[in-house]
Amino acid sequence: MTAIALRKIRKTYGSLAVIHDIDIDIESGEFLVLVGPSGCGKSTLLRMVAGLEEISGGILDIGGKVVNALPPSERDIAMVFQDYALYPHMSVRENMAFGLKMRGTSEKVIDERVSKAADILKITPLLDRRPAQLSGGQRQRVAMGRAIVREPSAFLFDEPLSNLDAALRVEMRLEIAKLHNRMKATTVYVTHDQVEAMTLADRIVVLNAGRIEQIGKPLELYHRPASLFVARFIGSPTMNTLPAQVTGTDGGEARLTVAGRQIALPSPIQSAVASSDVTLGIRPEDLVRCPPEEAWFTGDLAVVERLGSQTYGYVEIGESRMLTVEFPREAEIRVGERIHVRGNAAGTHLFDATGLRIN
Repeated sequence: MTAIALRKIRKTYGSLAVIHDIDIDIESGEFLVLVGPSGCGKSTLLRMVAGLEEISGGILDIGGKVVNALPPSERDIAMVFQDYALYPHMSVRENMAFGLKMRGTSEKVIDERVSKAADILKITPLLDRRPAQLSGGQRQRVAMGRAIVREPSAFLFDEPLSNLDAALRVEMRLEIAKLHNRMKATTVYVTHDQVEAMTLADRIVVLNAGRIEQIGKPLELYHRPASLFVARFIGSPTMNTLPAQVTGTDGGEARLTVAGRQIALPSPIQSAVASSDVTLGIRPEDLVRCPPEEAWFTGDLAVVERLGSQTYGYVEIGESRMLTVEFPREAEIRVGERIHVRGNAAGTHLFDATGLRIN
């Protein structure tokens, strides 16, 4: 197992900067996920670690060794790509063995490693097939097997599940988690899917426009997002966010005016609020139905989504605003029904005008 350290890593294309002074310490054996929307720089950052993109500035340390100038073959890492990158004219066995043959590894060692990896990934019956004869999930297992046989110090995954259907993504996500638990290898995983990030990661790095928004354990990011960007990105469905105004920050009870209603917040926030204009965030599961006189929000139910294990309702609360509410899964609610809901202080999040967390 190997630790990886990124120190002030930058990437520029001419005058265009796409990665800005990234600092990350990846512990030995850690499963770190880079997550963010398309174009945020997560794949570029991963390719810089792999040696497939030149580092414009900063230091990349793998296992205590600065590797900025080293080619990919000398970094002792293995990468699994989004498009599998299998050789179509080779069998599964030959694809998995190819990298070892290029390194001059003995046939005996190659056979042992290929057999072991195939057994781990349950693809032994597929070893003599060509990639064209495999399903998407099987191809991804082969790509993972090709990485495993190298016995690298670290694994890099670049959106490996994005080409699979929903059921296969769940299955392969479990396989990747089991593989990491078994091998305990340092892993850096890129995805735009925050569900993958939440379920796989020891820690998550949320990227936005080439900068780090927040680093932390999945539930830390979920319960205490450092910014409005993280709050909206982490969680499915996304957090409800509404413009609000703060009053009563003179040492008394702070109050919010939001969607035409006043909400009392017992937490003293006057020292943190620099402006009266804030954004209130509250997750769907932190809203509960209540009598009209206790409601924070009132509106008509526009859409109901029954997912089996959960039921979500989308409530129109005026000014073209939609509020997502989680209901009991067997709740008898119907479109057009008048809905009254309230939250609680513990489940509210406040963000200032710059989008940074206040409370």
